[in-house]
Amino acid sequence: MKKRLIYSGFCLAAALVSGCTKDFTKINTNPNATSAAVFNPNFLLAQAQIQYSQTGYDQLLYQSMWSQSLASTYDYYGNGDKYIYKGSFNDYKARVYNSGYDAESLVQEMKNLTDGKAEYANLNKIASIMKVFILQRVTDAYGDVPYSEAGMAKQGIFTPKFDKQQDIYNAMLTELDAALTGLDAAKDKPSSDLFYTGDITKWKKLGYSLMVRVAMRLTKVDAATAQKYVEKAYAAGTMTSIDDNAKVKTDNANGNANSTINALTVPDDFREVRWSKTLIDYMQTTADPRISAIAEISSGTGKAANSNETVPGNNDASVQHGMPNGYDLNGGATDISKAPGYPGTSPADPSVKDDAPAPDGKYSRPRLQVYYTSTTSVNPVDKSGINMLLTYGETELLLAEAATRGWNTGSAATHYANALVANQLELAQFNGSAAVISNTTAATYAAAHPLVPATALQQINMEYYVETSSTFIHNETWANWRRTGIPVLTPVKYVGQFTDGSIPRRIVYPVSLTTTNATNYNAAVKNLSGGDSFTSRIWWDK
Repeated sequence: MKKRLIYSGFCLAAALVSGCTKDFTKINTNPNATSAAVFNPNFLLAQAQIQYSQTGYDQLLYQSMWSQSLASTYDYYGNGDKYIYKGSFNDYKARVYNSGYDAESLVQEMKNLTDGKAEYANLNKIASIMKVFILQRVTDAYGDVPYSEAGMAKQGIFTPKFDKQQDIYNAMLTELDAALTGLDAAKDKPSSDLFYTGDITKWKKLGYSLMVRVAMRLTKVDAATAQKYVEKAYAAGTMTSIDDNAKVKTDNANGNANSTINALTVPDDFREVRWSKTLIDYMQTTADPRISAIAEISSGTGKAANSNETVPGNNDASVQHGMPNGYDLNGGATDISKAPGYPGTSPADPSVKDDAPAPDGKYSRPRLQVYYTSTTSVNPVDKSGINMLLTYGETELLLAEAATRGWNTGSAATHYANALVANQLELAQFNGSAAVISNTTAATYAAAHPLVPATALQQINMEYYVETSSTFIHNETWANWRRTGIPVLTPVKYVGQFTDGSIPRRIVYPVSLTTTNATNYNAAVKNLSGGDSFTSRIWWDK
């Protein structure tokens, strides 16, 4: 995507509003001006997609470690790994909220520019799908948030009300249903689409798969509504292969470096962010072929080798070792060297001047050639990686759970087997060379791990945990853990925690809301049984 096509929704809105002032004639005759009459709303779709996809620290510092997908001894990750105040705390607790509404403002402007215009009929419906995609993440993180009045500044609403989460979920399902019914492959084809290059058939599959994700979130609070919409989505047609996966390939050459790669290539992050013991231990118990696709340890010894972002590590499954959450490098009782099963310090390399030991060097990190680059070489690291957003495998697992509950969504065993195969094969979408698992290997693995009715919910949701962790959809990992309680996680105990020692159930609202939208913020807080805290539970998390 070229830089000249990247716009800020707020700047665009300002430009369009300025077109209604007394200087309209002057602006309209300026060949470089932007107005609703000349601006192509397709450009907003691509920008909203990349904005939504760029999670980076938005989920790495909190969600990835609350769900024990990743672990870290680096002090900056204390927010997630240990539930303590660290690393620009007020900034990062606002990230999901702020980045979500930045992206939502773009699709709202897309709606404004396409309402009632036949030439943009499909684009208008896609804007509705994107709104649900974006704001589900926001409400899942915080609870009650602006929805019905979100992005309405042009209409004069500068302090939007916070809708109750129950109302938000009902609205999301209704809006998805209407948008998907209105999509028509015979009509306009979006020209700036990073997901599917305008393929309306694939957009329908994505929308119905998103409907499944949204509806399944209600299993504990409104099973009847969940069943209604899951069955509707299944009948209409969800994703059918990994080719339908919703993903964005970032473009470093044109100013869109991957935010996750940017974060994990910070020297301290690179040395100390590791796959968790919870995840790697489970994958090892099932002899999961993905271990060697996603994990590696440094191929050399000492701090220098452990810090080198251009040399691939050892991805042999037999040497991978997950890091337990809750440890540091401070030398006390919680020093990583005191962790049970500590694999030992990676000793300094005597051939490297002034090298030092690497305490984390024998723990498994995300594999360089998969998560840091889309090419076979990592010298230098290519920061144009893949952001995965919603997958066929994830959808099949949710349909398997629905079938297990007795809903009309086909065979639970078939959906589960489909997911096991897909979740192996999809890693090649990160890197078509380094992360390839053969069809034969994937099929053999699925055949060796059939769904067992007595343990079906556990199997399905453990696979959901592995799939969303390995694809770096950590917001979804955390949300599904809160919904199901799977996997069973042991909370970290550490001095100075901002919880009561339990794993956070929500993110605290951005501190700026206490002044910018105080009345509506205060009303939302009153709806939380425990107030604006990390341990309060949102509506669907009962």
